[in-house]
Amino acid sequence: MFRKFRIAILIFVLATVGLGAWRANARLTAWEHSVHVAVYPIAADDSSATRNYLNNLSADSFEDVAQWLQAESNRHGRSVLQPVVLQLAPPLTDRPPLPPSRPSALEAVLWSLKLRWWAFQHDATDGPKPQVRLFVMFHDPELNDRIPHSTGLTKGQIGLIHAYASRQQRQQNNVVIAHELLHTFGATDKYDPATLQPVHPQGYAEPQRSPRLPQVLAEIMGGRTPIDESRSDIPANLGETVIGPDTAREIGLLKTAR
Repeated sequence: MFRKFRIAILIFVLATVGLGAWRANARLTAWEHSVHVAVYPIAADDSSATRNYLNNLSADSFEDVAQWLQAESNRHGRSVLQPVVLQLAPPLTDRPPLPPSRPSALEAVLWSLKLRWWAFQHDATDGPKPQVRLFVMFHDPELNDRIPHSTGLTKGQIGLIHAYASRQQRQQNNVVIAHELLHTFGATDKYDPATLQPVHPQGYAEPQRSPRLPQVLAEIMGGRTPIDESRSDIPANLGETVIGPDTAREIGLLKTAR
């Protein structure tokens, strides 16, 4: 009897959490009010160059993301004044739990719960309480020629983003931030994880273009601009990306199928 009672309590808690997550996502994708997004910079290494970079960040460093989303929402017929309002939190000294490499389904769930709990303990920022929290870990490019994969979670509206502590990389960093931000709104990846090539047609900015290749722009969730059947280029800035119709439907910018 006691075991059944514990199971019932667990089911109730999970249902309550699930309902809360559904309501939070519904509010984000209604596109009726500005969504408050907080960016939390974190030094991913002990480099003095990384610390100096974090100390010189300002809200303007991420303004490209807000302006791009404003332009894309307008293009899809959603005339929302400031779809997102980005606020910059002070740098964090603690580092979040990183996902295990090649996790099982259970390990992925446990890591997600750990990250959400960690985020809850580290979400202090000025201004309105953020609806989306983006924890951006900056790496010194002189020490890291490759950085880990970034993650955006719809449940909890949390992004764990890896970026380079370099002014030259700022615009490409913002492409990654925008990609993960849309994950928190419910967008899915539209590239082949084995090859990183965008999947046709949903991962193409202009799937009906003739000839199909090369493409000129990148679909933001496709991640890259397809050049030929085996090559695609990383966009240099958000001006080289768009929100395609499949992604727009996933995040509520388009209500009906075309």
